[in-house]
Amino acid sequence: MKESKKRIWTKIGTFIFTICILMPQTLLAAGEKAELVVIVADTRGITGIMHWWGALYNDSHLYFSLLTIVLIPVIGLIFGTIADIVMKAIGIDLEHRDLAEH
Repeated sequence: MKESKKRIWTKIGTFIFTICILMPQTLLAAGEKAELVVIVADTRGITGIMHWWGALYNDSHLYFSLLTIVLIPVIGLIFGTIADIVMKAIGIDLEHRDLAEH
């Protein structure tokens, strides 16, 4: 009997903790006057790709996230390739190097 009460209170506590974690947009400290938190990028005064990027963030956090997830590895690949080309041009050969530790 005592074990089942402990299990019930553990489940209730876990449920309350999960609700508090999964609902961050509601300001619980404000009580009944709580409003939804709106997070936006300030796109005033910027142009070009930075304005487009900010507008994408404001319009759809999902598309912004997906595009960011795709772009980060692509940009890393491009920068890595450029670094390899530059290092070969200045005489650093990483393909045929001798390791100091054997």
